[in-house]
Amino acid sequence: MNTVDGRKEKKHYIYIFVILLIIIFLLSFTIGRYPISIGLLLKVLFSKVLPIVKTWPETIDTIVFKVRLPRIIGAMLVGASLSVSGAVYQGMFKNPLVSPDILGVTSGSAFGAALAIFLSFNTVEIQISSFIFGLIGVSLVYLISKRIKDDPLITLVITGVLVGSIFTSLTSLIKYLADTDDKLPTITFWLMGSLTGISPKDIKTVLIPILLGMIPLYILRWHLNVLSLEEDEAKTLGLDTGKLRVIVIACSTLMTAAAVSISGMIGWIGLVIPHLSRMIVGPDYRVLLPTTILLGSSYLLLIDNIARALTTVEIPLGILTSLVGAPFFIFLLLTNRRS
Repeated sequence: MNTVDGRKEKKHYIYIFVILLIIIFLLSFTIGRYPISIGLLLKVLFSKVLPIVKTWPETIDTIVFKVRLPRIIGAMLVGASLSVSGAVYQGMFKNPLVSPDILGVTSGSAFGAALAIFLSFNTVEIQISSFIFGLIGVSLVYLISKRIKDDPLITLVITGVLVGSIFTSLTSLIKYLADTDDKLPTITFWLMGSLTGISPKDIKTVLIPILLGMIPLYILRWHLNVLSLEEDEAKTLGLDTGKLRVIVIACSTLMTAAAVSISGMIGWIGLVIPHLSRMIVGPDYRVLLPTTILLGSSYLLLIDNIARALTTVEIPLGILTSLVGAPFFIFLLLTNRRS
């Protein structure tokens, strides 16, 4: 089988994952304290575009469009953003253990949110603060690394670890100073990750930065294949690795900072999903990136459904993604080793 035929065969997986995402998308509306059947759900959804006589109470419309739809879209956006960021970083750094927080964006976002909660900001201001400090964290990493004349990739990683450690320490300081009856539990719950209370306004706020980050990476996915080669090989093929690296960092930072600002800290997605996608369709970013988007969206949507339905009290997403992600990653490592 030649390369073209192989790529066409792997593209068939994309159609399968689209169908999988649609199924999970529809089932997500039926899960919750107020059960909604698939038949009623389809009537409610299609009533917005077709002349269907309304036979259900207004409460159903509110639950579907103002409560569950924003949360479902939010889970898909966050899952896709973190997964794509992890996939492009793993290629750029040529390291399968790299995740979206490698350059300090999540540590900066966590500090921004903790600071805003400590200062009694409202929900929108907390999201804005989280997003801004996420951008500040990566900007500091990039500016500091540029002043160090050494291997650019190694320098970025080391600087990211150092800056991330500083923001993590500042977050710990805020938790130490916070009111133990009110603000400390709020900060702790935010850091564990959740999509509780997400609104249509929140989706509109993060949609633009996520699209601004994801669309350029999708358009440049062929170049990402070259970027994953050795530096000399990439330059031989005429690729300006410096400019492309800046684009990858900027786009990934936008997506991750926006995602974290509405969901809090949700780990393992950006590490596990790119690995799973690579096992299924291979390392070619032309197929890998759309696969990662679909799998990341489906995975976090599924995890969020479990968080809502498993117990009477909602489980933070960060806990579930760790409980599921860590054993699954061990399984992937063992599988790769046997292969």
